[in-house]
Amino acid sequence: MKNTRLAQTFAFALLLALAPAAVAQDNTSTQTATTSVASGQKLKLKGVVTRRDADTFTVQADGGGLTTVRLTDTTSVKTKGGFFGGGTNYATTNLLRGLRVEVEGRGDSSGQLVAEKVRFGDKDLRVAQSIEARVDPVENRVGTAENRIGTVEQNAQRMSGQLDELAAVSNAARGGAVAAMETAESAITGVNVTNERISALDDFTAQQSLNVSFKHRSAALTPDAKLQLDELVKQTTNAKGYMLEVAGYAYDFRAKESNRRLSQQRADAVVRYLAENHRIPLRRIITPFGYGNTVEPIADNTTREGRAENRRAEVRLLVNKGLSQPAPNMNDGKVSSATP
Repeated sequence: MKNTRLAQTFAFALLLALAPAAVAQDNTSTQTATTSVASGQKLKLKGVVTRRDADTFTVQADGGGLTTVRLTDTTSVKTKGGFFGGGTNYATTNLLRGLRVEVEGRGDSSGQLVAEKVRFGDKDLRVAQSIEARVDPVENRVGTAENRIGTVEQNAQRMSGQLDELAAVSNAARGGAVAAMETAESAITGVNVTNERISALDDFTAQQSLNVSFKHRSAALTPDAKLQLDELVKQTTNAKGYMLEVAGYAYDFRAKESNRRLSQQRADAVVRYLAENHRIPLRRIITPFGYGNTVEPIADNTTREGRAENRRAEVRLLVNKGLSQPAPNMNDGKVSSATP
């Protein structure tokens, strides 16, 4: 009876450990293949951005196919229309999932479309920004999560190979049976801890936050602001699974659209400094957003000091809870001590 309970306990632990990996494999098998573009072929397509990476994004064309688009330093990213049809220039970080775009370019040797022009509407951008604000940033950490799941699976396989040895020890002596049961309970605890860590992969906590101030009607970083950002970057040296959230603001001094545009420029200035001077990967920066004066100010706009505080960009260092927790030790000393 004791041997049967021991086997059941280990089988339950193995099922808990292997379940997340099986789900991940099923999701991978259902991905749609992308359409290849012939090298040198000129192509213009319209569709919706379904995936965003550091240097590429995927567009689902109106015809239903998926095309991988590569960005370069010469890619022109602008809104459609505007004064004399010029439109507004935007950083590539504004190419968000859910954004409807028009892309012109040529195919390269890898079958991707190298973008020369990317155009979209102002309303489409606002809709995509609203969607992105609600998308869980942990999706960019899926690769790390799969590595963690793989580690759990390997530990579970090692435990499976020890079942026969533990059963022999429990039959040989009462003390061996007790030790094996304790090992099984420890394994279940380790699996539960691992599942909790996986569940926490979509949970971020703010480790540090700072306000970068700007001069009146300016989006240029001051020397003091750059020093603040330099100090913040030092905190990311040993951080695991971190993200940087950047938001721009302006106090209520002119039209709403002017405030929004100025606040967006301030957020972009922070992102540009982090990327160019500290080589922070864009995948670690949540899409910057300018709130204008639509959010409650942090100080009184009727005073000079209050207005100075409201001319700002907020930068928050977010750390992933799941990746920052220590990994459970599922192969403890009790197993080895019970081996003859």
